Amino acid sequence: MKSITNFGVLLLTCLLLGTACNSSSDLQEKEHSEGVSFLEFVDPNIGSVHSRWFFYTPGAMPFGMAKLGPSTNGSYGNKSGWEAVGYDGRHESIEGFANLHEFQVGGFLFTATTGKLHTVPGSLENPDEGYRSRFDKEDEVATPGYYKVKLKDYDVTAELTATERVGFHKYTFPKTDSAYIVLDIGNQLGESGKVKDAAVTFNDDNTIEGWVITYPEYVKKYQPDGEVKMFFSAVINKTPESVGAFNGDNRKENQHHTTGVGAGLYMAFDTQEGESIEMKAGFSYTSLENAKKNLLAEAKDLDFETAKTLAQKKWNEELGKIKISDPSKENKTKFYTGLYHALLGRGLASDVNGQFPENDGSIGQIPLDANGEPEFDFYNTDSVWGAFWNLTQLWTLVWPEYYNDFVQSHLAVYKNSGWMSDGLANSKFVSGVGTNFVGLVIAAAYQANIRDYDVELAFKAAYENEVKYENRNEGAGKTDLKPFVEKGFIPYQPGWDTSPEGSAFSVSHALEYSYSSYAVAQFAKALGKDAEYNELMQLSHNWEKVYDEAIDFVRPRVASGEFMKDFDPFAPWVGFQEGNAWQYTFYVPHTPEALVEKMGDEKFVNRLDSIFTVSEKTGFGGEDIDAFAGLSYLYNQGNQPNLHIPWLFNYTSQPWLTQKWVRRICDVFYGVEEVHGYGLGQDEDQGQLGAWYVMASIGLFDVKGLVEMGPSFQFGSPLFDEVEITTTNGKSIRITTKNNREDNVFIQSIKLNGKSYDQSQISLDQLREGAHLEMNLGDTPNKNLFEDL
Repeated sequence: MKSITNFGVLLLTCLLLGTACNSSSDLQEKEHSEGVSFLEFVDPNIGSVHSRWFFYTPGAMPFGMAKLGPSTNGSYGNKSGWEAVGYDGRHESIEGFANLHEFQVGGFLFTATTGKLHTVPGSLENPDEGYRSRFDKEDEVATPGYYKVKLKDYDVTAELTATERVGFHKYTFPKTDSAYIVLDIGNQLGESGKVKDAAVTFNDDNTIEGWVITYPEYVKKYQPDGEVKMFFSAVINKTPESVGAFNGDNRKENQHHTTGVGAGLYMAFDTQEGESIEMKAGFSYTSLENAKKNLLAEAKDLDFETAKTLAQKKWNEELGKIKISDPSKENKTKFYTGLYHALLGRGLASDVNGQFPENDGSIGQIPLDANGEPEFDFYNTDSVWGAFWNLTQLWTLVWPEYYNDFVQSHLAVYKNSGWMSDGLANSKFVSGVGTNFVGLVIAAAYQANIRDYDVELAFKAAYENEVKYENRNEGAGKTDLKPFVEKGFIPYQPGWDTSPEGSAFSVSHALEYSYSSYAVAQFAKALGKDAEYNELMQLSHNWEKVYDEAIDFVRPRVASGEFMKDFDPFAPWVGFQEGNAWQYTFYVPHTPEALVEKMGDEKFVNRLDSIFTVSEKTGFGGEDIDAFAGLSYLYNQGNQPNLHIPWLFNYTSQPWLTQKWVRRICDVFYGVEEVHGYGLGQDEDQGQLGAWYVMASIGLFDVKGLVEMGPSFQFGSPLFDEVEITTTNGKSIRITTKNNREDNVFIQSIKLNGKSYDQSQISLDQLREGAHLEMNLGDTPNKNLFEDL
């Protein structure tokens, strides 16, 4: 990592202090200087209406464990495990500040009050019923690594920041003899599911420790004997006048300990006007002892302001690995906010000593290197459904070390349980959509030369994920794999279930398994495993069995093998998971050339172009405040199955239509408002839609998800005047444009390192070697741009 210049240190310090050290013109001139703050282009509130539990956590580090943020309705729970809950930009009161936000993981709500003591959160409709407080948006500051808000009902200012595993709270009080800090430990929070047990204790040395055991809905579904444990060890910098415990609204004055559902603790203080009380809490998913070790290792001598400065410096460094130059602040804000979300999701789950939660409930140990440091970090992960069209491509270019740890995390679970899970909550199976693309993600990592793990073990896990169906653990997904392998298709069965007899999502699963089979086949080929390669390649052709050439749509087959009658290509859920036949017919990313040939180039282009022409009028599927708003539309940018589709023109006679429509999606679907960030209240799954914008706006994307031997990126029309990507080998990727105006969306010519370039894609190896791509743009297509099409 390059060092920050003296100017950069000065500028960063000024920005953190909120002072104006330079004019905007000075900043424009120094846009590519080291140390320029990228934080000013990140707005965490964008898209916060109808956002998921893990979406809004300003007080966090990139990929961190401690993820602090305000909660407006986190205590309401999460009926199915996936609904929007946590922070909603339309709400007008805050119940407190949650410390852990991950897929199916939520814990430890802290807050501060004055006046009458409350030990339950209260409701959005009547905040006075509990400890929640009204707030005004103008009193709210949210930026990467820091959050601040005024709790109006109590005249308390709350501030949040974090290191990787430690959360920092700072509460500034008025003069009062009835100030309280409330720790609500034993209640459901966000996606955590029901609480099974909890405990919290205040010790005489001003330390507090506690734990909670939860039973998330997805764990209940995919690993019924599982549970999620969370631990914290905290210290407060002022001795309270008194301490009490509670379980819900049952208060126990002068008690320093309580257990069970609803367990919590309150500390009472006398405060002077403007007096601040700070508390820092170390977290762990393994033990109280490790929570304390994490606290001491990362924050023993840190106060709030120092931690905040370090967090924002770290965010600035990570965001600055991709520098863009553009006159549009709106586009910069879309870009860096999307990049922020991509770096925020999927957080750390191992401790400083390398211990981590195993799938079977035991505590695992990551091997230590010669310096006594863990050889990798273990992470919680949401489902990787669609991640190969956004996150993994971004990680490959800029954060391969994280990608490697991601692979190591899933292999650790495989070694412990014998299966890989599409998603992990403290190593527990939370499969998500049940299709399990982890094998594909591992195969792509190998092809991208990200290989610091046991390669043979990785292949074994990926191969079994594609073909092994006997006694398959439901948490590993693909419970309908048997008919796919044996019959070549999956029989459609009405309802919502998936089993060895068939599936309600028979077509979409068959398409997805064909894709992932192809990916692991290329992995086998790279390793010289011919038998496995041939077996998997045969499976990769199964998509053809659900393609009805009479109508040029994919279509469900029933158990007899016949196509389902009374077929409606607009109908979601009937053979298609979170989509319909209009959308899924284009789901053959591993061999788009074959799909184009089967449909015919002219018909393929006309259908796809008309889909986008119509879909632009519906915001590309994002016109309603609903994660599933676009499921019955022609196209749905707000959900994973569609994210590669605008790039498919690159495999046709009219590649310039990719340049046109990708630009339009960036301009129309993506916004800079709370309600219009990713469509209108769409589902930003741990940074996937944000990462898609990042890749689309720089003009690089791989439909095949980097699974080929020697993976390449196809070209789109870059949105910015200049992009500079810093790679881990110290070389840079530069993309510059000429004549880049609003209507100039078509690439006229390309130069690579000063020489004319006429191919429709560029290899990952060429980019990593250090590449300067120059693209001249215009308002009409250059129909002779690419010689390989």
